[in-house]
Amino acid sequence: MAQGTYDFPTIEFDVAVAVTNTTPMGAYRGAGRPEATALLERLVDHAALELGIDPIEIRRRNFLGDDVFPFLTLTVNTYDSGRYNFPLDRAAEAAGYDELRTEQARRREAGDEVLLGIGVASYVEITAGGGSDEFGAVEVNADGTATIYAGTQSHGQGHQTAYAMLVADQTGIPVEHITLVDGDTDRVRTGGGTGGSRSLQLGGSAVRGATEAMVTKAKQLAARLLEADEADIVVDTASGTIGVAGVPAQALTWGELATRAREAGEQLDGEFDFHQEGATFPFGAHIAVVEVDTGTGKVRLVRHIAVDDCGTVLAPLLVEGQQHGGIAAGVGQALFEEVCFDEDGNPITSNLAEYAIPSAAELPSFEVHSTETPTPLNPLGAKGIGEAATIGATPAVQNAVIDAVAHLGVRHIDLPCTPERVWRTIRDARAGTLADPWSEPPD
Repeated sequence: MAQGTYDFPTIEFDVAVAVTNTTPMGAYRGAGRPEATALLERLVDHAALELGIDPIEIRRRNFLGDDVFPFLTLTVNTYDSGRYNFPLDRAAEAAGYDELRTEQARRREAGDEVLLGIGVASYVEITAGGGSDEFGAVEVNADGTATIYAGTQSHGQGHQTAYAMLVADQTGIPVEHITLVDGDTDRVRTGGGTGGSRSLQLGGSAVRGATEAMVTKAKQLAARLLEADEADIVVDTASGTIGVAGVPAQALTWGELATRAREAGEQLDGEFDFHQEGATFPFGAHIAVVEVDTGTGKVRLVRHIAVDDCGTVLAPLLVEGQQHGGIAAGVGQALFEEVCFDEDGNPITSNLAEYAIPSAAELPSFEVHSTETPTPLNPLGAKGIGEAATIGATPAVQNAVIDAVAHLGVRHIDLPCTPERVWRTIRDARAGTLADPWSEPPD
């Protein structure tokens, strides 16, 4: 993912490998992409400072164009679709970017102790990269309700709602009359579970295909029962019935059709295995606004504006929930969460008072927006959203903290930007003893 959102002519990198007995790490929200994006976005911000170019302007100049997709990156990923300027422009407009810069300059000129920082980050991430197949099935019951069987596993993402919406869209069965079965190996034939923000684009596409198969079977059965040509059978999603076009009085409810199917020894059901040719690449732009108390180093997140593009948005409320949770996770990594060790490698972060996890008291109400750039890789046009906001939030907040004190000569502060770390950086900058973070490390 080293290409990021940028039109780099070449990419070169070195890899250093170390063995450690410190706390092991596992996959978490974003799973490596927040750190990778932070590296890239810190370099872009540093270039902006050194060249005297606004952070948004330097990104605009170097983004991949809208007309290059599908785009084969230098690291041999194929970006499916993208419009990288679009969310950045939306974020800048929503934030009131020019007014923020004016307020920042005013505080600096007035010598305010509490300074304003504006952090910008653009990102692209990969979803459904670890598996591109998923199973779905739909069955209509005699009481007119429907049951979905999915190979994904929900633990709070809202699969019940999203998948039910897909079934309701084709059948007219109310969402509240549709239930989801997942995680039951006795009832679900196969499945890849949940991970890598794959559920809607793979599981949802499988449920959509299964519903289509069920509706096809339903039309065949209705044609026999109503003694009509199958081509004349239509589903009225407004009334939740199926019958001959133009003859609504003879239409059958889904419950009646399922009952007649059972009487004939059949099930009114359908199943589908969906295969997606490759991963999808969501993207977006975040702007974080922080206040930095130069006397104590304390950072307060004042605003966070996120514009994330996960392709087609099926359920806006579910997307917003994922954005809010993702941003909170990203802010935690940027400002609070760290495991520390003494010189002998003993952990000195031993409880949740020392390993600081932010609560609602430390966070503002986030300002979340979406743009929609569908992927051509699945019939929904959907990409993943579960991890996207974390990937944009971490570097945006880090860039904001550094931006607040950049006029002092500060060019970098390591994650997390704790009060002590920020205060020491400000002290050293004012004393003229600040080390150059971009110098060659010692051998």
